[in-house]
Amino acid sequence: MCPLGAEALKERLLRAWQGRVSGCQLGKPLEVLSMKEGTEAVESYLRKAEAWPLRDYVPLVSGSAVEPYSASCKEKICRSEPDDDINYTVLALLMLEKHGLELSTIDVARHWLLNLPIASTWTAERAALAILITEMNDTFAQGDAPGFDLRRCSENVYSEWIGAQIRADLYGWVLPGRSRVAAQLARQDAQLSHRGEGVYGAQFVAALGSAIHPGESISRAVRLALAEIPSSSACAHAIELGLNSALQGKGLGKIRLELGHYPVVHTVNNLAVVVWALASFPNDFAAAIGEAAAAGWDTDCNAATVGGLWGLQGKPIPELFTAPWAGKIMTDLSGQGEFRLEDIVERSFRLSRGLLEKAVQFDLPQKE
Repeated sequence: MCPLGAEALKERLLRAWQGRVSGCQLGKPLEVLSMKEGTEAVESYLRKAEAWPLRDYVPLVSGSAVEPYSASCKEKICRSEPDDDINYTVLALLMLEKHGLELSTIDVARHWLLNLPIASTWTAERAALAILITEMNDTFAQGDAPGFDLRRCSENVYSEWIGAQIRADLYGWVLPGRSRVAAQLARQDAQLSHRGEGVYGAQFVAALGSAIHPGESISRAVRLALAEIPSSSACAHAIELGLNSALQGKGLGKIRLELGHYPVVHTVNNLAVVVWALASFPNDFAAAIGEAAAAGWDTDCNAATVGGLWGLQGKPIPELFTAPWAGKIMTDLSGQGEFRLEDIVERSFRLSRGLLEKAVQFDLPQKE
């Protein structure tokens, strides 16, 4: 059964959405700067903007590399700008509303074809869609068989990058106390485009979201979620590294030293940052998402994931971060556009209650 009453469950979901959207908007202006010029450029920009340490939305410095993303800067925010990190969270909601705990990788593939504009996808997701569009039966999206082995879609050079991890949050949000089920749902989603560490990162994030509860420590939730991925995986090592660095009061130095060889948007290095930021600042939302973004690598993905997970603790998200976007959540999903925060929270709440009733005795199979 759900460990939370109805009001606590609704608050959980409200704060998760608020935290994820706020974190995404915080990191969004810095993303391309980090990817093109590196983590040092992020710190240099923030110092020039007099925003170091980062504890508020990113100020705009005119003429800088951040200017094309000024709609998400402190002076300009009036809504949550469209971003793939939020697209996938909303899409997970839509998929679970339709398929519930029986969501399969085939279902995910059909929803991508019907809902995801290919120009709003990147790396592994775009590569997977390209293979899907090229090789599928013409009527696959309408319910027929794929016509080829869907595992082909994950045969891409980005299959261990961060894409699947940013798609996984909602599976844990809506299934508090059901970490294994949340992780298995994340796997059904992830394996369309990812393999190995790319899948493990998604499973861990979903399981961690399920395991975080008010009044309980982040480190305990991390330990519970670790049980859902192989202990020998690089993700498991990164999680331990991030958690231990936080518990010892250390910064990102060891994480950068050990994991700095990974690509900027790989799952493993960014997952360590997520765990470190969440465990380092469990009582300070601004510091948690601020440090996650200022750390560089994948700035908006990490701040979004940290923000959503932080909100599950039952602590309020500061109005400093929620007021500017005024409950307006924009997406690029086909035929969707703008969502109102209160509406999407209500839908998440209804979904969660229904799933939790079924999850008590639901043994989720491993589907391809």
